Amino acid sequence: MTDEIGINIMSDHEPVLNGSQFYDLPSYDQVVKLLGAGVCKRLGIYPIPDDLMLSVVIPVYNECHTLHLILEKVRAVPIPKQIILVDDCSKDGTRELLQRMRETDKDLTIAFHEVNQGKGAALRTGFGLATGQIVIVQDADMEYDPSEYPRLIEPILDGRADVVFGSRFIGETHRVLNFWHSMGNRFLTWLSNMFTDLNLTDMEVCYKVFRREVIQSINLKQNRFGFEPEVTAKVARFQVPARDGRPMRRCRIYEMPVSYNGRDYNEGKKIGWKDGVQAIYCIIRYAFGD
Repeated sequence: MTDEIGINIMSDHEPVLNGSQFYDLPSYDQVVKLLGAGVCKRLGIYPIPDDLMLSVVIPVYNECHTLHLILEKVRAVPIPKQIILVDDCSKDGTRELLQRMRETDKDLTIAFHEVNQGKGAALRTGFGLATGQIVIVQDADMEYDPSEYPRLIEPILDGRADVVFGSRFIGETHRVLNFWHSMGNRFLTWLSNMFTDLNLTDMEVCYKVFRREVIQSINLKQNRFGFEPEVTAKVARFQVPARDGRPMRRCRIYEMPVSYNGRDYNEGKKIGWKDGVQAIYCIIRYAFGD
């Protein structure tokens, strides 16, 4: 069976566990017999297609202390990957570290901004470099766990979704942090849902997964954290082109629970109240067009 993104859904490739280590498991059929199909589905155990490539886009700004840690976790995920890092003119030694990596780490695609522009601008650069069938956004600050990739991409692989949002608020573990920051996130999600007619629980989440042709067809403009409400509004009204006799249709969006090990501002968290005001502006602006 072939999915809309042009890859074989079933293959004889070894199954994947929802964890950072690739386990030497028996065949997928044996695992299903042992655990049951429902448990395997919840754990993210399924055959990864041989021809799948996942593009992981990582915007980087002043993350020299965590960059090697997040790369270790991303590399450990047992899915063929294109790892794209976009340095947004870091000042703490990250840029120099990435320049050295460009010479030694041939599995990395690295781009540099000459002036600091913001997360949204770095993501635009990264999306333009993506070649995999599926594209995922990964922050460099260790707040999100790459071992959850298999669960996040599954709705796209099995043909149910074109875009998948993670959610920190629907069941996974999370670090307990600021009440008002959490309420701000929920308010922005509620406001976004009013204008997009979606029922998301976490519009501001980092983990967003796209079919490559979807994200590369969207004209993104926001340079900073306004990316989140902008891309949400634009995928909500995105029309997937007619293909292979199938009519044009709206983008199908799914939501999956993700764990969250959030930082506070003393640990380097960058988003602030001004970004919240900008998010409100973007929610209203992009509700009605580009």
